[in-house]
Amino acid sequence: MPSIRLHRLSAFVVAVCIGTAASLATAAQPPAAMQDPRGMNDAERKAYTQSLRKASDLVERKQYAAAIEMLDKLTAEHPREAQARFVKGIALTDEGRTDDAIAQFRALVADFPELPEPRNNLAVLYAKKGEYRLARDELERAVQAAPDYAIAHENLGDVYARLAQVEYERTVALDKLNRSAPAKLKLIREAEVAGGTGSADGTPAPGNPATPGR
Repeated sequence: MPSIRLHRLSAFVVAVCIGTAASLATAAQPPAAMQDPRGMNDAERKAYTQSLRKASDLVERKQYAAAIEMLDKLTAEHPREAQARFVKGIALTDEGRTDDAIAQFRALVADFPELPEPRNNLAVLYAKKGEYRLARDELERAVQAAPDYAIAHENLGDVYARLAQVEYERTVALDKLNRSAPAKLKLIREAEVAGGTGSADGTPAPGNPATPGR
């Protein structure tokens, strides 16, 4: 299966520079829906941002328990802020706690349905579990919410390709005399190998970190 891309930390951190495993990018101001302006004054927002950056750094250093403890505290203090909840989802994902990360992102999209990034990451986790139709549904909602969100568009194409591969494989298994389905299946697998996202037998390649930002 093509390796679909996780949205990393930086787009959800205000006015700081956060590194991923492969890149650095300056964060943009989150959309208005990300924060309730009545919830914090300037000093409180600065403190929130500083704490969020510290938690993000802990995630990058794989100190997940400490990061999650800090993020839970931030969320308890500011429940209408989505950033800390998003970064916790990243921490759970990186720690390998897939089901917990899914629950985290599902709760986030329930409270902030207009945000595409949590939907993208939820789709990545669904795809990791082989639940490609659920991944497709989340990505379609993500691109509806943000038509210029390139990561989600690319991921959606990869999920469509995987769904097609599954159906061609089923066709080949059901109809041994079918000649067109094997040819199409071969094309998909060759495209994966050419793109560096899989092997000839359909084995996924390791995922690459997403480029931060929307």
